This record gives sequence, C-alpha cells and structure tokens, in this order.
Amino acid sequence: MVLIRTDPFRDLDRLTQQMFGTLARPAVMPMDAYQSGDAFLVHFDLPGVDPDTVDLNVERNVLTVRAERPGPDAKEADLLVAERQHGVFSRQLFLGDSLDLEKISARYEAGVLTLHIPVMEEAKPRRIEISHGEGQAKQIES
Repeated sequence: MVLIRTDPFRDLDRLTQQMFGTLARPAVMPMDAYQSGDAFLVHFDLPGVDPDTVDLNVERNVLTVRAERPGPDAKEADLLVAERQHGVFSRQLFLGDSLDLEKISARYEAGVLTLHIPVMEEAKPRRIEISHGEGQAKQIES
C-alpha cells in the first residue's frame, strides 16, 4: 500500500502560474522552429499581444523573447469566464555559434511573432579543391 499526500492548493497555485504567469515565473509561449535554406525561422504564438509589449534581447548566444497581455479589467464589467492566458510570457533560446546574431530580423503578423536568424557566411558549406597527380585540381563537395 502506498500513501500519497497531495496539496490541492499547491496544485492550484502551479496551474495558475502556468496559465497566467507572474513576473517571477512567466508563462511559456508555444513556438515552432525549423531550418529553411541558410536561415532558421522561429514562430511564437502571441495572439492578442500588443506588439509594443514584445521585447527581444540577445545577450551572448541567448535570445530572450518577453511579451505581456493584460487581463480583462474587472472594474469595467463582471467577469463570467476567463480561459485565455493573461500576464507575462517569456521564452529563451540558446543559439549556436554558427548563427549571425547581428542580422536577426523579427516580424509580428496575425498574432504570430516570426524571427529570421541567418547562418553566418563562414559556417556555410563550401567546395574545396584537391589537387592530385600531375597538378590537376578536382572539386569535391564538403
């Protein structure tokens, strides 16, 4: 027989922090990331967020995205249902050394924040010539 102690208030507090986020522990925003050609694209879902509240920072190889969506004003009306996430949203990405952090661009459209992070020229694959025999050069892809 196993006895498990649960604290419903701790579970409720954890759920509240995940849903609404706090300044100390922001809610996580969903994202998709993929490589397309010589760049990486990252999409963050931020529906209903004012673009002026979005803050992008790059320090060393860490990209931080932070946004805030205020909740409904309880003074103006009686709130009946509150299922949408409100509060502070934050996400950190650790970027590789081969990415060009100086050329990151961002676009916010239809509730989606899209980041375009190009690969540095030095990190792109290139052809190397190999000479053999009588000084003839042969190209091999690397």
